[in-house]
Amino acid sequence: MRVLFFSFFLAFFQLPATQAQSPLLPYDRDYYQLIERMEIKQGFFAKEFHTGVKPFRRKEVVDFLQKYQNTAGSLSSVDAFTISYLLEDSWEYSSDTLTSSTQNKRRKIYRRPADFYSYKDEDWDVHINPVIFFQGGIEQGEDELRFRNTRGVTLRGSIDKKIGFQTLLTTTDLVFPSWIKRYVQQHGAIPEQGFWKRYGDNGYSFFSARGQLNFNATRHIQVHFGHDSHFIGQGFRSFVLSDFSNPFVFLKLNTQIGPVNFTNLWGQLTADILTAGGFPTDGRYPQKWFSFHRLGVNLGQRFNLGIFESVMANQMDWNYLNPLIFYRWVEHQLGTPDKVMVGTDFKWHPGNGWQLYGQFVLDEFVFNEFFGISGKGSSRNKHGFQLGLNYVSVAGIDNLDVQLEYNQARPYTFQEKFDYQSYTNYRIPLTHPRGANFRELILLGRYRPLPRLSLNGTFLFQMQGKDPAPVDNYGGDILKSRLDNSTSLFGNVIGQGEKTHTRMYTIRASYMLRHNLFLDLSQTLRQDSGAALRASDAVFSQLALRWNRSRFDPHF
Repeated sequence: MRVLFFSFFLAFFQLPATQAQSPLLPYDRDYYQLIERMEIKQGFFAKEFHTGVKPFRRKEVVDFLQKYQNTAGSLSSVDAFTISYLLEDSWEYSSDTLTSSTQNKRRKIYRRPADFYSYKDEDWDVHINPVIFFQGGIEQGEDELRFRNTRGVTLRGSIDKKIGFQTLLTTTDLVFPSWIKRYVQQHGAIPEQGFWKRYGDNGYSFFSARGQLNFNATRHIQVHFGHDSHFIGQGFRSFVLSDFSNPFVFLKLNTQIGPVNFTNLWGQLTADILTAGGFPTDGRYPQKWFSFHRLGVNLGQRFNLGIFESVMANQMDWNYLNPLIFYRWVEHQLGTPDKVMVGTDFKWHPGNGWQLYGQFVLDEFVFNEFFGISGKGSSRNKHGFQLGLNYVSVAGIDNLDVQLEYNQARPYTFQEKFDYQSYTNYRIPLTHPRGANFRELILLGRYRPLPRLSLNGTFLFQMQGKDPAPVDNYGGDILKSRLDNSTSLFGNVIGQGEKTHTRMYTIRASYMLRHNLFLDLSQTLRQDSGAALRASDAVFSQLALRWNRSRFDPHF
């Protein structure tokens, strides 16, 4: 890892020869959906970026949107507003169509609708914005108010048009709805955050800091270094890498030449945490090392195929720093001490407005057991897959979009036999929130009747096999060792153990009061049931005000 960081700083000092640079767009599910639906609607892929690797760079998004704007012909009022909004959000890279008025130029703040403060000259480009997320909610049967109080600041920009940078600093106090609180208590960490402190009797408090800088090492190779999250794929979930766990320190190389996109990612993750009385405490937390690469290729303008490989190791090994090596071969040479996963993902646009996508990840492969020759349901047959559909402007109705997604993972997928090598970070899964041993169906509906108004519906159904007792291991809790299982080699099926079911329904309305200031109103019904679980219903109503901050998604 030291060699890797040395190479990073060596490239850093070669910047005078590099290309112009822009910071990244922080990954926000709602925001990115607006961008990706434009690509789905046009029916062929954007040349500026590959949507399978997130986040995107601002300049690339602007280039794509301006090209779409010029070639799409007549746009609906909602689409025209959406494109204008997205371009204004990265106005420093857009054309003269968004020039500021003379009166606005005299202002010290809000010269542009997207920025509280901005400054730009030949050397500097700086954008500063406040961050607010105030939420209040009532859960039926609970006396205490559910709330979120987030305050902070975000900063982005570039130096000498060569180095892009961004950072987000926030502090949060909150009380979760009951099902999220149970998840936090089970894992000892908060999704997307990690470390926390007690707030009152039932609440949590935490400080968040994300930041990274990036530059072009060559015309086609981008270098990113920072502390942040990543997302691989097109779906609501990802079996490869998602933003659900705590951000981690990383170095990423992204090489794009025409239809080919090659991503290398190295990261240092938190393997476990020290606790006292059920709360995180001070001490040196054990670490682990993550290496990942993915090759994505556009086979024509409508089909993209990606293949990936990753390795999780409980100690740093120089062999994995080679960006082109086959990790599984390296792991064999070392005596197979580490966790290697391989897989593939795809997206296909069969026609304008349609997208099919999916992922397949393989944790362990024994030929006779995978194909059921030696016996059915091997515990070593560990894999997960996803299949999804996006349909934009359903039946010709502008801005009525539907997404349907199915996910499943067999028992013991993502578990490992050696300490600190499960596919987790800070005790939270790196991929799907459920870990393994589950099936899931998600249906999302989105409709924008007015440019500033968005109506959303989410239906979620999950079936998972859980462990009846802490000493049991039926393959769902990926923090446990796969050697300490509670089953035989064969006969393992999804849902084994204590079968539980979850149904969740949410309707949400979001209105943009001004640029990046949203008012959210939602109603959620959640039903959890199981053979040994007392059926429980949660009815949650909430109102939120968000300013320059993405939503926290409660569907897990």
